[in-house]
Amino acid sequence: MTRPLIASLLGSAPVAMAMDYAHAHLSAELPGGFEAAQRGGAMTAAVERFTVQRGVAVVPVRGLLTFNNPMLERYLGWTTYVGLIETMTDLARNPDVASVVLEGDSPGGFVTGLDAAAQAVAECAAVKPVHGLVSPLAASGGYWLLSQATDISMTPGSVVGSIGIVVNASAPMQPDSEGDQTFVLTSTHARAKRPDPTTDLGRAELQRSLDEAEAQFHAVVAAGRGIPIEDLAARLSVTDDPRDGGATFAPADAIARGLADQAETRAAFYDRVFGTYASKPRTTASRGYAARAAAALAATL
Repeated sequence: MTRPLIASLLGSAPVAMAMDYAHAHLSAELPGGFEAAQRGGAMTAAVERFTVQRGVAVVPVRGLLTFNNPMLERYLGWTTYVGLIETMTDLARNPDVASVVLEGDSPGGFVTGLDAAAQAVAECAAVKPVHGLVSPLAASGGYWLLSQATDISMTPGSVVGSIGIVVNASAPMQPDSEGDQTFVLTSTHARAKRPDPTTDLGRAELQRSLDEAEAQFHAVVAAGRGIPIEDLAARLSVTDDPRDGGATFAPADAIARGLADQAETRAAFYDRVFGTYASKPRTTASRGYAARAAAALAATL
């Protein structure tokens, strides 16, 4: 029997996601046993969320971003907000880590929980340098996170942007499989609980929710990148109309708009970062772990 697609997880929740870049992720099947494992609370085994080499911790920001989905994290290696918060908190306190690299390869994900993860990145960056590397994608929610890094580098052919919020809303209009017409009702004072996109009031509520999340997104990016909030919408627009934002940008355009700092190859980026922090003293207790982490990291370089 064909397993459900990952797109089935989205429902009608607001997402900070570049849908064109997320298509391959969304059209993939859920891992085998996903639903049973979720119901049974399985998947408690530890997941390797970062590696450390020569004082530098490398943290992938990968795949479709969810709040806390251990199945997707373990089997697909996709980042969760809970996992990223725990990671950044631990690395900020780790005396053997001089710097952190956030390596972006994500089209974004759910809005819920995203701001807390971005705050964890910002708090770590206030303690020690956090270098963002876009290799090759930090779009929408993925960029929301990397925008809080100390600086951002983009590899050749990489993409950032898609700053905005999307929601897929539906309303039952036809008889269901049993031949019944489905109606959705809410209590008298809960009309916003499940807005009907076929009505003006429903669309207005959905738009209110989207604009509220977008304002939060803009505020985080503006603060992280040092861009005046009143200028950000114009910088993100592809026309003279600030409403025409939400596009993605290649390195030269992203740098010109203030969304990134430099363009360099992945190898040059790591040569520069490791060259800067390699001399940090290491404690005896950390060397065994560092050796194991270095071997794991070497396989990705």
